[in-house]
Amino acid sequence: MTNTTAVDGEPNLRILSVLVENRFGVLARIAGLFSRRGFNIFSLAVAPTDDPSRSRISIVVDVHNTDATQIAKQLDKLVNVLDIKELQPGSSVEQELMLARVRAADLEAVRQIIDEFGGSIDDSNEQEVIVSVHAHPNQLDLCEIALRKCGIVELQRTGRIALGHLGD
Repeated sequence: MTNTTAVDGEPNLRILSVLVENRFGVLARIAGLFSRRGFNIFSLAVAPTDDPSRSRISIVVDVHNTDATQIAKQLDKLVNVLDIKELQPGSSVEQELMLARVRAADLEAVRQIIDEFGGSIDDSNEQEVIVSVHAHPNQLDLCEIALRKCGIVELQRTGRIALGHLGD
């Protein structure tokens, strides 16, 4: 696993894809490990895999003050952890979902932004619209900046999920 240096306190993010047994308390043990060791979780997404007895946890960690290898070693000690992979940004497919409640005062501007980022309007009334966009997290950052100009009322992002490229 690699660890590069962050610039001037900016997050130095790594994605850990952790395959675990789908059992009660596994997530709590992983969160407890991060808390005890002082590792910072930037985002966390958990869901069952194609095998209902297993779940995949995508953990985006800030390795500014630690090494991804150290985090993986600590995770590997947990009983229900089956496999850990660090996914490199250039060697993985990353996606995230964003839902945003936006003022509908300039609905045409909202539609333009959503069309540009491949999103959709999922609910609307005369005052607000709820939009959804799924894309690479960097694209969502740009979409969020554009939507802020229209007036974001409420926003929720899922956190990154990722899989290694085919053949990796």
